[in-house]
Amino acid sequence: MEALRADVVQDIRFARSADGVGIAYAVHGSGPALLIDACWLSHLQFDWESPVWRHYLVELGKVATIIRYDERGHGLSDRVVTDHSLEARVADLEAVVEDAGLDRFALMAMAQGGPVAIEYAARHPDRLTRLIFYGSYSGATAAASPEELALLAAFEALIRVGWARPTSEFRRVFSSMMIPGGTEEQMRWLDDLQQRACDTETAVLSRAQRQLADSTWRLPELDIPTLVIHSRGDQMNDFHHARDLAVGIRGAKLVALDSSNHIVLADEPSWPVFLHEVANFIEPDRQPAPSGTVGDVASLVSPRELDILRLAAAGHDNDAIAAELVLSVRTVERHLQNAYAKLGLSGRTARTAAVARLLSSA
Repeated sequence: MEALRADVVQDIRFARSADGVGIAYAVHGSGPALLIDACWLSHLQFDWESPVWRHYLVELGKVATIIRYDERGHGLSDRVVTDHSLEARVADLEAVVEDAGLDRFALMAMAQGGPVAIEYAARHPDRLTRLIFYGSYSGATAAASPEELALLAAFEALIRVGWARPTSEFRRVFSSMMIPGGTEEQMRWLDDLQQRACDTETAVLSRAQRQLADSTWRLPELDIPTLVIHSRGDQMNDFHHARDLAVGIRGAKLVALDSSNHIVLADEPSWPVFLHEVANFIEPDRQPAPSGTVGDVASLVSPRELDILRLAAAGHDNDAIAAELVLSVRTVERHLQNAYAKLGLSGRTARTAAVARLLSSA
């Protein structure tokens, strides 16, 4: 496995969330910004030489500037935290974005990061260039079967009994589900990560509050290039979650990896597939943004924005557009403002000018 070069370093920084909690984040690599929404277990320093995550850091750092962070209560972030609600976690993401000085960037939601990324995308569509979901979901218990719900309850019992034990028999249950194809070295590393990432109480509390987070209702509002990538045999988050995301987000692309590992490992055939898909997906972010002053309207705005402009051109007001597309009026207004910005238009005449541009380029 390729190691991180000695001259490749990560810059660790700290952001302050809305409630004062310190959030540790790290930056490395070069290229367009790709912010990775924190997954369940992480430790910025421990992950850096990980036999499980190292290939992600090495290869993704070659195609993008990677910004990743430890969740509140985990890793290098402030530890003694009781609020792990969706609202608090969205505020943490917002804090990292602002502290890192990101203007527009791609966002990758890993595992439990899905609901947070969806909520952020719905609130700040102008900040995101594209959205990636990896082994993730819109809600942990969305469309969950009775067996899945029973498994979640069993997991909590395992955490309470075995998380802090010096031997790893109980923690190995999680490790073997995350990487059933892993080596003993990789399994041991995940066993150790669980203890290093957080204490027992935080593991139980954060997991319970994450299970309440469900952003499924937000999916129809999203209008951004989206890639959903997921292992077919994922034992931590069932593949149906990936399908639900791809169905729920207009225009999303679904890539099924031929793997049973929740975290695809470096030596399996699915790893180059994952890397190729992600690199190709963010490649447009390397290109200069269109000026918005010339060219076909359809090439400058998103598919949803184009639908809304076409209805506006047909004489529909915002209420009628919202009813036609099953959106809120506020969402329609936001899409129109985004379209005007992309077309270089502003002021009272922006709607008329946008419609004129659309009709002239048809």
